[in-house]
Formats: sequence, structure tokens, C-alpha cells
Amino acid sequence: MKSFFLLIMLVPISVYAQKEIPLYEGAIPNSKKLINPIDTSLTSEGGIDILHGVVRPTITVYPADKSKATGCAVIICPGGAYWILATSHEGSDIAKRLNESGITAFVLKYRLPREELMTNKKIGPMQDAQRAIQLVRERAKDWGINPKKIGILGSSAGGHLASTVGTHFNDAKIDNPKGTNLRPDFMILNYPVISFSDALANVDSRKNLIESNGKFLDEDIRYYSNELQVTGMTPPTFIVTALDDDVVLPGNTFGFIAALQQNGVQVESFIYEKGGHGFGMNNPTAKRQWIEPCIAWIKKNF
Repeated sequence: MKSFFLLIMLVPISVYAQKEIPLYEGAIPNSKKLINPIDTSLTSEGGIDILHGVVRPTITVYPADKSKATGCAVIICPGGAYWILATSHEGSDIAKRLNESGITAFVLKYRLPREELMTNKKIGPMQDAQRAIQLVRERAKDWGINPKKIGILGSSAGGHLASTVGTHFNDAKIDNPKGTNLRPDFMILNYPVISFSDALANVDSRKNLIESNGKFLDEDIRYYSNELQVTGMTPPTFIVTALDDDVVLPGNTFGFIAALQQNGVQVESFIYEKGGHGFGMNNPTAKRQWIEPCIAWIKKNF
């Protein structure tokens, strides 16, 4: 019994500290009252956790151990074409790896855009990502975070969401009574959807977010083509893609890199020759993975 007790005491406290908290207190903005509530469900496909039917957004906190905490934090947006959320390999797995390097992480469970659930489905995910930044920044002291070192990370459609809040931070879609800064201090974009143009768009992501009655509005396509929204105030960016990605074309990444460079924004890229799409942290075709240089980039710059 004594040795068992010692074993428990030696387990890092962060293992037990993960906590899921609601993004909003009280009513969720832009949500319709449901007569028949939709059930959120979790399945596993090929060893990957898939979350369906998100209607109540949350963040799950992965605090860095105090003995090596850097004060940096990263809000993680899993991908899934704005239809599902790949919460393990594009969420919790990355969070745990960041923890190992002293970075506190928050996995965002954002609402999936559905006309039957929202008054305006086009802004639902953006509201939740902005609220996550707002909440983490306002409560930074609670988690031992520097409020000027809060980044956002997204994979695939999660990368579109991350780059949307990184390029539209002056267009608040949520109430912000304290005037909290909604700009992430840096972005990490992993095989991201960036553009909604006909030439580059991931068809499913564009359809799920902005299609209405079978149509797309030109202003929505432009607004959510984030390569067109870059300014000199866009956050520094670390960006990843594989040249053989046929789900989200690498042109999304290269177009965004070009826009960042043209506006004098710091950008660092990690390009795989092969790997396709959806590999999370670990591209099985490569010996060197993007997460290590990404963490080094965070520590060097923030």
C-alpha cells in the first residue's frame, strides 16, 4: 500500500488537472432554441476520436507543469471540414505535447455550423474561437499565463478557423464589454484551409460554413478567403503542409505565406514532400516532425 501511495504521488499533477469548462455563462449567442436537442457523440475511426453534433462549446484546459511553465498558451482548433471535430490527433495529442515543453494548451470544442442550430451559421465557429481568446486572456492569471503570449493553432478546417480569427480580430462577433484584445499573439497552421476561392477551396469546408440555399455569396467567399485579409497586424505564423496534399491544396499555404511576406509579417514554414492530409503531429512518411521546430519557434519568439 505504501509503494502504491508513493507511485500516485509521483504522477505529474497536470495529468489530473485537465478540466473542460463552458465558453459562455448563460445563453450561447447565435443559438436557436432546440425543440429536440441534438446529442453530441464521440466515435473512433481508425484510432482517431471524432466528435459529432457540437452545440455547447467548451475549452478543455491542459495546464503546463509549474516547474517548467513558460507562460505561453496555445488554443487548439481541431479540424473536420466544419462537419466534425478530430479531437484526439488534432487536439488532445498536440495539447499534451505542448505541455511537455511548458506550454499551457486549451482544446477548443467549437460549434459546427448548422442552419437548424444557429441564426447565422457562418459566424458560429468564429464566435467560439474569439470567445476562447477572450476567456483565456481575461483569466490568464488563473492559469499562470502571460496575456501577451496567447497563440492559436488549427489543423485543416481548424486552420481556417484559426487564420480567420487571426485576420479578422478587429471584427468582433461576440460581446466584448471589457474591450479585451481578440488578436492571437501568434498562429500555428497545420495543413490549413485558407482560401474559399474556386481554385483553392476545400469544397466541404466552404459548403458547410457559408453555403445557404445551395448558393455562395461573393462577399462571403472574399471575407473567408483569409489570404485576402492579411495586413501588417496579422500575427506571426508557423505554417505546415505536404506537397502531395490533395484534400487541402498546398496552394492554400503558399498563398498565405506570400500574403504574409508581402505585408512584412514574420512567417516560418515546414514543408513535407509527402504525407497527404490529416497526419496531425506525426507524418509517417518523414523522420523529422513539424512539432519540434514549431515549439522551438514559440520559445524563441514568445
